[in-house]
This record gives sequence, structure tokens and C-alpha cells, in this order.
Amino acid sequence: MKASARPFALKISEIFLSLQGESSRVGLPSVFIRLTGCPLRCVWCDTPYAFSGGQTMSLPEILAEVAHHAVPHVCVTGGEPLAQPACLPLLSELSDAGHTVSLETSGALDIGGVDRRVSRIVDLKAPGSGECHRNRWQNLALLTANDELKLVLKDRADYEWARQLIVDRQLAALCPVLLSPVEGELAATTLADWILTDRLPVRFQLQLHKVLWGKMRGR
Repeated sequence: MKASARPFALKISEIFLSLQGESSRVGLPSVFIRLTGCPLRCVWCDTPYAFSGGQTMSLPEILAEVAHHAVPHVCVTGGEPLAQPACLPLLSELSDAGHTVSLETSGALDIGGVDRRVSRIVDLKAPGSGECHRNRWQNLALLTANDELKLVLKDRADYEWARQLIVDRQLAALCPVLLSPVEGELAATTLADWILTDRLPVRFQLQLHKVLWGKMRGR
């Protein structure tokens, strides 16, 4: 009898309910499953941090925790763990349980092995990040209308790279494309002006909550 390739457990940094949703489903309540190792920056004070701990949970435990929140959409996210196939069985289990599932991952993951029912949000690294060599360009040919391509940009050079990539490969015809400025590096209004001037067929992501918080503190 063939042994199951399904892992017994995954290391989870947190499972939480968000009323905001993720980039392709903003406004839709979602359960986020964040795998250990995801580097983040605090939206309030811009402090970098990462989840290096976490709790080892079996698949039934994860599914029970997700069911507890009673919302249909689930987004699995994280850092380097998503470059490994360990989380793939979880995506299928969540889909089998009737959830609408998204996977947000770096360009280092081969998305060809992801369950076809899952919406894939793929981040490609700009040359200025120093990590462009890790992009899996083969993923571009696998994107569908159910997926999303996310490009985080920090300067004009990054934008020009993204614009050329979008135009040359006609990426907007494959799936929604999202451009997001790096806070503290590229002004959101500047990126918006570039997009409007070039009439790029893309979406634009802006984190307003940090701006509003800053205005509130300044009163």
C-alpha cells in the first residue's frame, strides 16, 4: 500500500480572522494561516519583525481552528516555508472542506504543483531587491484569471522593470496585476501618477490605515 505523502503537521505562527481580506479579495472576511518564518513590518511603527517560533499543528487541528471562525475564505501565507511543498496538502484539505482558498507566495515556489482550485497570489521580486534571481519565470505561463501577480516596488527603476514586464509579456491579459509601493521608499501618490500616465492596466494597493493613524496621532 502506498504511503501518503501528506505531512503529519505544519508549524504555524498564527491563525486569525481578518475583516479586510487579502489583496485579491479586499473587504471579504478571511481566515489567514501564517506559516512560521514570514518576515513582516509593523503597519503602525514600521518596525521589521518575523515569526520565528510557532506551534506545530496537525492537519485536523488546523481545519478545526479554521472552522471555528466560520467564514468561507482562507488565505495561506508566509515566507520561506512556502518555497517548500509542505503546505500543499493543506490547500487541498481546505478546498475539500468547502473553503475558497488563496495562497500568497513568493516567486520562488513552483505554482504548478498547487491544487487547481486554489487562487495563487504570486509575488515577483524586482531587480533592485537583490532577490530577482529567485523568481521562477515559468510561473508566468501558469497564471490564470483566478490568480494574481503582485509586484512590490521601491523606486522608479523598479517601476520601469514592472512596466516593461507587464507590457512585453501581456500579463494583464493573464490575470489581475497588483502594484504596491514600499512604505518609506516610494510615495503612493508618485506610483499612482506613473500608473495613470502610462495607462497601465493594473490594480493599485495602498495601506491607508497607517496614514490615518499618523494623522490621528498628529492632532
